[in-house]
Amino acid sequence: MENNVQQDNEQWSSVIKPKSNLFDINLKELWHYKDLIFLFVKRDFVTYYKQTILGPLWFLLQPLISTIVFTVIFGNIAKIPTDGLPNILFYMSGIVAWNYFSTCLTSNSATFLANAGIFGKVYFPRLVMPISVVISNIIKFGIQFLLFLAILIYFMLSGSVIKPNLYILITPLLIIQMGFLSLGFGILISALTTKYRDLSFLVNFGVQLWMYATPIVYPLSSVPEKWKFLFIINPMSPIIETFRYAFLGAGSINPLYISVSIIVTFVVFISGVILFNRIEKTFMDMV
Repeated sequence: MENNVQQDNEQWSSVIKPKSNLFDINLKELWHYKDLIFLFVKRDFVTYYKQTILGPLWFLLQPLISTIVFTVIFGNIAKIPTDGLPNILFYMSGIVAWNYFSTCLTSNSATFLANAGIFGKVYFPRLVMPISVVISNIIKFGIQFLLFLAILIYFMLSGSVIKPNLYILITPLLIIQMGFLSLGFGILISALTTKYRDLSFLVNFGVQLWMYATPIVYPLSSVPEKWKFLFIINPMSPIIETFRYAFLGAGSINPLYISVSIIVTFVVFISGVILFNRIEKTFMDMV
């Protein structure tokens, strides 16, 4: 009798319930776990290079080395045009933006498999993990972006024809779109890899191919007209072109490409969340 009275008097601060539908994002719950998100952000940022000699300098060396390699191979040997821009600036602008997107995508594509041990022991909204990846990589992007700005200022002072413009103001929107796009593709692939493990081996290869299908080592103006339709369905193409046009004044901004890119981003994100929520219920039985 006393046990029954005690149970009746118990009050729970929260109750975990199964999701009622596939597209069910409890923003209030995600906000409740904001401290956990920032804990994962700190973990990703601090511990990633903790046992390396150069530490956070790798954030700067990675885009710098890639830029030098691209400059030698594609600029000096292949002689690919860069719309009249200095090779280093042209490649750096594409690499900095692409690195943020590709790192978020590849990291989030392993969300379920890499964190199965944590997911099986304690409850928290599973979207906390991929969201923390997107936020932590914004910090890395910020460091690499400062390097890009330093090189940009150097070339401007040296007299290079570079024309930054007001489109710089939409840079935060481009970053947000890349975050949503990488989050959508990442959790979509992560959900599929719980059943089809082959995808985990194809992600890095696929991202590399995607990079060469995006105007990073070549300008969109050099693509023949008959192939430009492929760039309409590539959501990263207008993002890179807009980013480059905003800071360097070269390239073009096509409203049609931008509109299609936003629509694709929205569709991919919604599809990723739906599949992620569906697999979330049963993935522990698969892994």
